[in-house]
Amino acid sequence: MKIICIGRNYANHINELGSERPLEPVFFLKPDSAVLPKKMPFFIPPFSDNVHFEVEVVVKINKVGKYIDQKFAHKYYDEIGLGIDFTARDVQEQCKEKGLPWEKAKAFDGSAVVGSFFKKHTLGDLCKLPFSLHKNGNLVQEGTTESMLWSVDELIAYVSQFLTLKKGDLIFTGTPSGVGPVTKEDQLLGTINGQKAFEIKVK
Repeated sequence: MKIICIGRNYANHINELGSERPLEPVFFLKPDSAVLPKKMPFFIPPFSDNVHFEVEVVVKINKVGKYIDQKFAHKYYDEIGLGIDFTARDVQEQCKEKGLPWEKAKAFDGSAVVGSFFKKHTLGDLCKLPFSLHKNGNLVQEGTTESMLWSVDELIAYVSQFLTLKKGDLIFTGTPSGVGPVTKEDQLLGTINGQKAFEIKVK
């Protein structure tokens, strides 16, 4: 199982970080060890003083595919969930400054929260799917898939040009604006289409 994360897929998040808008999807990988075990808290890693939450819609691939045509992409997933791509922002900035890869900042153990999955036919219009993140009861991120620069089907078609997609692979589809730091004892609650997808504690 691999975790494919899409970067810079929401214009408002690109603007808040002062990043350049890409001409095609940007993606990177997290290893399976990045998945935070169920019912476990997220532990802030000792190598970072500025870990940010990034809530994202997550798509679970249901069969093997390569060079998938966009018009057939919808056949390669039937479940959608919500997750967090935790990012060591200070480490990421150091990597960017030196032109280095981001793995240290993005792919560390426990950096991927994977919440509950829901059958896509129960979620309504997938092109206007709302989701949110609350920190300590306060709304910090809110978005809808309508604001994506590239839709889920477009992402599947694009990524499959480079990587064979396999059953169980996860695609984190990007985050909207509102990302921010976590501190010990924070409580994070994610919802998709009004349904609770995960709730975790930060340690």
